[in-house]
Amino acid sequence: MSDVTAGAGRAGVSVRVAGEADLDAVTGLFLGYLEFYEVPVEDPERPRAYLAERMAKGESTVLVAERDGVGIVGFAQVYPTFASLEMRPVWVLYDLFVAPSGRRSGAGRALLRDVLERARVAGVAGVQLETAYDNDTAQALYEAEGFVREKFHVYFHGLR
Repeated sequence: MSDVTAGAGRAGVSVRVAGEADLDAVTGLFLGYLEFYEVPVEDPERPRAYLAERMAKGESTVLVAERDGVGIVGFAQVYPTFASLEMRPVWVLYDLFVAPSGRRSGAGRALLRDVLERARVAGVAGVQLETAYDNDTAQALYEAEGFVREKFHVYFHGLR
């Protein structure tokens, strides 16, 4: 994924690609994200290792939102993939989380807009995401930023 420089947004929020030095901060946010979705974390080292592996292998792009005087308050993780119906690459915005200290600051919107701009620069067909049926706040943000609810049902078959 190409590098796009993000400027400061509302209330002094800026977005950039996370680096190795950000891993602890992103892991803390990732744990908050997992808690929000009620995902039990049995191995406390696994979330950090998972993020580190994705970043090291270039399998995802992790972005962080920083708020002036506060630090990193949010993160997004994007996975590149393909869409057969489009016959082009697409991105999946799988994770987007803002800590309570960053909410209502524009951090979530800044992360979302940065993902979309990076996708445009990379020439992908679009960005796909999912959220919980009851996550009204996220749905309002996504729809305000031009995301359209699709008419497809999403299915998943776990293989544990």
